[in-house]
Amino acid sequence: MYQYHKWIRSFHAVAKAHSFTAAAIYLKIGQPTISEQVKALEDRFAVELFYRRGRHVELTDAGRRLYEITEGIFGQEDEAVQLLQSLHSQKTGLLRIGAVSPPVVMNLTYDLMRKHPGIEFAISINSEKETLARLYDFTIDIAILAIVDPDKRLHVVPYRTYPIVAVVRDDHPWAKKSSVPLASIKNEAAIMRERGSKTRDLLENACSNQGIQINCVMELNSREAIMHAIAEGMGIGFVSEIEYVAIPGTKAIKLIDTTVTIDYYMCSLAVRKNRPLIKSVLESGTPPKTTRKK
Repeated sequence: MYQYHKWIRSFHAVAKAHSFTAAAIYLKIGQPTISEQVKALEDRFAVELFYRRGRHVELTDAGRRLYEITEGIFGQEDEAVQLLQSLHSQKTGLLRIGAVSPPVVMNLTYDLMRKHPGIEFAISINSEKETLARLYDFTIDIAILAIVDPDKRLHVVPYRTYPIVAVVRDDHPWAKKSSVPLASIKNEAAIMRERGSKTRDLLENACSNQGIQINCVMELNSREAIMHAIAEGMGIGFVSEIEYVAIPGTKAIKLIDTTVTIDYYMCSLAVRKNRPLIKSVLESGTPPKTTRKK
């Protein structure tokens, strides 16, 4: 059984690194040894785990199915090492949080730092797809995501709900108002996030339900870029209220006549939801759905 463990670990390293060379560096053993162990595993069970195309390797269907299992095995092994390292340095714990929104994760981290002063935090900001991949790969412990599709691998708890607001330049006619009807959007040049953005999807769905046509004149894949485009007078934009950064020359305007909100969730792997640190954070971070006063 121990022999299989070495073979399977070599397989996992190659699958994770997409390279025999990188796997050898990661495991600190020779590449020929890695190749021999993976081949021994394939020969022993008469299965092909990789398509080999020169230096490039790609998982077969059997390889992908095996990798789904080894992610859990070696992810927990990495977690055990991190725990021992944390204990060695006399830290209460390291919590790795991944998120799609800097303001939302900072809001959570602020609260957690007050409730758990012994925790050290490692924060990463990425797209929803990459954040989920990092969670499945055991690279992070908790993910903060906007809207989560059902997945039995995940344990999901609601975190916060924020309204989506319009943002205009301070010389725009709306700037003298605190709110405008959603229908007012049809007369404006709109700067939108890329397709697939949760904020955009929610706004488009709300407008579609009222038969409102959005005049999208520009797509940008960055909230910061949208804010600067608004400040330059290129159009109006939309963000969740917590993500509005008061760049000089801009103003946030509430949308009325309908409820356009975005929900954020805290997610962990279901197999890890009862780990003491993760469980404590998931329990302490649940609603009430209100923002922290500054």
